[in-house]
Amino acid sequence: MSILGLKLGFVGLGIMGAPMAAHLIKAGHDVFLSTRSKIPAELLGDKAHACTSAKEVAQKADIIFMMLPDTPDVATVLFGDAGVAQGLSPGKTVVDMSSVSPMDTKEFAQKINALGCDYLDAPVSGGEVGAKAASLTIMVGGPEAAFDKVKPLFELMGKNITLVGGNGDGQTCKVANQIIVALNIAAVGEALLFASKAGADPAKVRQALMGGFAASRILEVHGERMIKRTFAPGFRIGLHQKDLNLALQGAKAMGVALPQTASAAQLMQVCAANGMQDLDHSALVRSLELMANHSVA
Repeated sequence: MSILGLKLGFVGLGIMGAPMAAHLIKAGHDVFLSTRSKIPAELLGDKAHACTSAKEVAQKADIIFMMLPDTPDVATVLFGDAGVAQGLSPGKTVVDMSSVSPMDTKEFAQKINALGCDYLDAPVSGGEVGAKAASLTIMVGGPEAAFDKVKPLFELMGKNITLVGGNGDGQTCKVANQIIVALNIAAVGEALLFASKAGADPAKVRQALMGGFAASRILEVHGERMIKRTFAPGFRIGLHQKDLNLALQGAKAMGVALPQTASAAQLMQVCAANGMQDLDHSALVRSLELMANHSVA
């Protein structure tokens, strides 16, 4: 069967999931949809079909994608009442594109494998912008044969697609990604705050740094957000907190110290405690500004 002949399912149609599902529909696939709230009207059409439960999606689709907020949500959608597992039959594939616990992911995969189905963990990086532009980075864990089958569908949603290793390794890679991003945001925030407090123009400092070894995507995009105060969420602080907690929980289980990650998590907690959990994660700079009693801008 060609990939175009496979019926697809998508569970979770939020900020990220809706545009990702839209790319699959636009490519001509039959996609069966389920979400906690109302299915966006723009998704529905000849190739998109509303379902009443995740179980129904799994019954009707050959490959089932999920894009959900957190580990408990994935567990419920997979194994709760009218969940995906209840609708599976041997030979189907479940693809979790959420960002969740690597350790729990390995358990989820074992349970789905026991039903005669493949499981891929395939978290993404790129935020809402990347989801809409189909330019997401996709980090995949699972069997190579299942990856090869699903890869043409990943290519409809992303650009940099890597099979990292076995089940759980995709999620581990995403946690590593979130560590790097958080620490870079904190570094950019501290640098711009230092420059501003010293009396320099932070916009010009950022411009100068963009031409040197300190240049980065974070300095380019989030540095500009800090200066222009554009903190509408592309990726919310609350979600990044969740990812850093996964890193710290994993580190504790492995006996590994992640002091800088813990520091970044505390800075995000300061933001959350001050009602900023729904702002973009570049607003982490606000915690530094509160401690310095000085704004970058």
